[in-house]
Amino acid sequence: MLLTQESWTPHYAGERCLILEFGNTIERKLVDQVVAMNARISAASIEEKLVGVLECVPTFRSLAVIFDPLIVHPDQLIEQLRLLDSDTGEKVISLGTQFVIPVHYGDESGPDLHSVATLTGLDEQRVIEMHQATEFSVYMLGFLPGFAFLGDTPKELHLPRRSEPRVRVPEGSVAIAMQLTGVYPWDSPGGWHILGKCPVPLFDGTLAQPALFKAGDTVRFKSIEKDEFDALNDLKLQGQFDRETLCSSQALSQ
Repeated sequence: MLLTQESWTPHYAGERCLILEFGNTIERKLVDQVVAMNARISAASIEEKLVGVLECVPTFRSLAVIFDPLIVHPDQLIEQLRLLDSDTGEKVISLGTQFVIPVHYGDESGPDLHSVATLTGLDEQRVIEMHQATEFSVYMLGFLPGFAFLGDTPKELHLPRRSEPRVRVPEGSVAIAMQLTGVYPWDSPGGWHILGKCPVPLFDGTLAQPALFKAGDTVRFKSIEKDEFDALNDLKLQGQFDRETLCSSQALSQ
């Protein structure tokens, strides 16, 4: 991605946090700006060109910058962030990891595939083809630990949330609502339309990076048959699923 100076407005959020606001809508342009700024701050912190920043939390349209007020005053931090924008100029860096996620679409794994096809006027196979042909971007994490909001679902598949949310959406369910796609990392209530299910563990609290995805990553889905899903799911249940290897684009594009 080409990094250039972006426009953001700072807001104070207590004595330890600044919110950098880039806009007020959910769209790829703003997400890219948030991810790019997050990358700038991370690089500058590693190079010790920026001090006092403890953590950054990217969202659809803003970036929370958590800092140590004993090290840096918020007004000073704002100035440093402005200079960081100016000093960066035009620079190309890699912002994320590319993943290919296996999914068993339809049947008991995707109870809403038929209704999605009916509501969109497409046949079920076409829904699957369009969904797995899309390269999604991780916009942000939220709702549940490891739950990534992925954009952009093809316009032909845009649907509002279900009028009656489910009390329990199974772990691994791949679902859509409006322009977003998500994969449920845990059993939980949910109101999105479930197209399929993936066997990939999306959150592991024993790892240094518990969540598989982070903002700026890209995700493609690969359709698999039920027997392959069952085999991969067994590996997950046995604790033998190497998620980074099995979800890499190289491993699943063959």
